Order: sequence, then C-alpha cells, then structure tokens
Amino acid sequence: MSGMRLTFAEIYIKNFEANVRAIKKFVKPGVKICCSVKADAYGHGAVTCAKAAVKCGADFLAVATVGEGIELREAKIKAPILLLSYCSPSEMADLVKFNITPFVGDEEYIGFIERAVQKAFKARNAANAKLTKNAAAKKFAVHLAVDSGMGRVGCLPCDAAALAKRISSSKYLTLGGMCTHFASADGTAARDRSYAKKQRDAFVAAVESVKACGIKPGIVHASASAALMDKVEWQFDMVRPGIILYGYYPDKITAKYLRAKKTPLELKPVMALVTGISALRPFAKGMSVSYGSTWTASKNTTIGVLPIGYADGLLRRQAGTLKVSVGGKLYPIRGRICMDQCMVDLGSAKGIKRFDRAVIFGPKESGALLTADDLAADAGTISYEILTCVGKRVERVYVK
Repeated sequence: MSGMRLTFAEIYIKNFEANVRAIKKFVKPGVKICCSVKADAYGHGAVTCAKAAVKCGADFLAVATVGEGIELREAKIKAPILLLSYCSPSEMADLVKFNITPFVGDEEYIGFIERAVQKAFKARNAANAKLTKNAAAKKFAVHLAVDSGMGRVGCLPCDAAALAKRISSSKYLTLGGMCTHFASADGTAARDRSYAKKQRDAFVAAVESVKACGIKPGIVHASASAALMDKVEWQFDMVRPGIILYGYYPDKITAKYLRAKKTPLELKPVMALVTGISALRPFAKGMSVSYGSTWTASKNTTIGVLPIGYADGLLRRQAGTLKVSVGGKLYPIRGRICMDQCMVDLGSAKGIKRFDRAVIFGPKESGALLTADDLAADAGTISYEILTCVGKRVERVYVK
C-alpha cells in the first residue's frame, strides 16, 4: 500500500450525520427526505455519504447520472434512487436493471423509458420461467417532472394531466411521483419570493389537474435546500436537501436569517481541504515567485511550498487573495496558483516546520480558519463550486 500524499480531504462524517438528523427534525412529521448525493456527494464521497444518510433516516437518494446510481447499487445500497437529469438511450437498460427512478417530462422520453422497461421485463421473464404472474406484471416507477419556471427539465403545467394519463395507461410504467424545482427559492428579494410563489402555484395546479383525472400523483416533491428551510408549508410529501447536507447554506437563506425567523437549523461543514508544507524557502527582498513573476517580495520573508493547485480544487483566479491556515494563523498565497502547487508567504515562519499541516477550508475542528463560503465569497462563486472542484486525486479520509 502506498503512502498518503500531503494533500487530502478530511470528511467529518459525524458532521454529515448530524446535518441529516437536524434536517429530519426540521421537516414536518411524515415528510420523506431524499438526500442528494450527486457529483460524488458534492465531492465528499457518494457511497460513504449515501450509507450514512440511509443510516440516519433518508428515504430516497438522488443522483444526476446513471453511472452515479450504479455506483450506489454496486455498493449494496438498496434505498430508492432518483435520477434528476435525463439520460441517453444507451443508458436506459442500466436504468431499469439497477432500479433507478427517472424523471420524465415529455411523450418521446416516456416512450424511450417504456421501451427499455418492456425489453428488460421480457428478458427477465424469459430468463426466469418460474417468475410469478404478479412479479411479471410489476411496473416501473417514473416521476413526472413539471417545469414550473426553471426552464430545464419537465413538462409545462398544462401538459401534466395528459402525460400522467399516458404513464398510467402504460403496461410497463407507473406514476411514482410528481416534482418540480424552484429557480429563486434561495433569494429573499421581493422579485425572488414572487417568482418562487408563482412556481409553487403552477406546480400545485399541475398536481391538482392530475388528481382531477382520477390519477394518484404519487410522492409530490418540490423543495430543495432553500425552500425546505424557508417555506415549510411547501414541503409536500418529500424534500430534497442538497448543499445543507454538507454544512453550507444556499445564498440568502443563511443560519443568521433562519435564527431571525425563529426557525433555526444549525449545520456543520463536513469537508476540510488539507495540505502540508513540502518545502520552506528563505526569500530575500526582490525575489519573485511562480509563473509570470506576478509577485515580488517587498522584504525578506519565508515562502512555503504547498503541493496543492488548481488540479486539486483551488481556483487559479484566487491568486493574490487566497489565504491558508497554518498553526492557527492565516497566511497569504503569493504569485499564481499552479496546477499542482502554490506558494504561501510565512513571514518569519517562527515555529513552522517542513510538513506542517496547512488547511485551505473546513470546519473549526480541522484547524481551518476559513470555510468554503469564505473562499466562494472571495472568488465570486458559491460553496457548491468550491466543494465539487476538489479533484479526484485528492484522497478522501473519513473522520468519525
């Protein structure tokens, strides 16, 4: 077994579990929870996080690709899995084989899924002559996505009833649920609130139109992280937390905002991005560092070399503003961030040794003085990007 690189990500799985339990207590009694573990659980490790989520009471898991769903199934995870994005025809056989529930939103796509299910069921029946009649007749669940204003996935609200009829009349499909996704639920401005309510009303109308046809809509769900916290009355039958599982709040729906509303939900960051000082270099006044010589020492100092770069998850555009925690103090990154390395100005480097731990971001217990939110604010982005940018070559180390 090879040794571990100086750069790695600590995943505080106890914090993840605490977040799931906090969310479970926050939602209304009887409301199901679908934990989003797409994009390798936002960079935290899908299999480990999915198992932890199920252990803590998650009813569903959500992924963005068929491959992500297969990874969970091959890890012996039996919980229902929702596929949030459309897949290609070549993936549909695996969609059915691994029992991954797709979102559908138009006649053509429903037809593609139906034919894949028909083919799979026929092959299954032929391979198992002892299959009971009831098992052979079991249908494959799909969730009807309604585009209430996101403009991404789903049918228009006015088409929901017709598509629900199409699904219900199928020999192979059944309507397992109806869903939508809010575009501005994470905002607090009047325009954001108005648009979110417009979406909610359009979705409710679509659900009611399906019910009016005598069709059960299945599990009705709409709220991701922001809406489930800020609009408790919109939780319907299930909620789909994402970023809050990993300890971060969506845009304006912050811990401070929720406390002011007297509906607090306290979260704990789960990931720490850690590296170490691979070299200490005495730097005289006038010496420059990194590509383009964009930074020159204005006085004698010590430069620490960190074996972490933009291939590991740092953002190159943060050169000149990013700081790193070493021994409980923040020190600035100097010069351009490279693919595999960056350099930190340690001043006199008093008490600092080669291979000392340096933390980019994380929970306080990791020694971090910054969070992914802090890095995001500096870079003009969101915590989601900071977390999911942490590269595959950065080993995940799970801290219990």
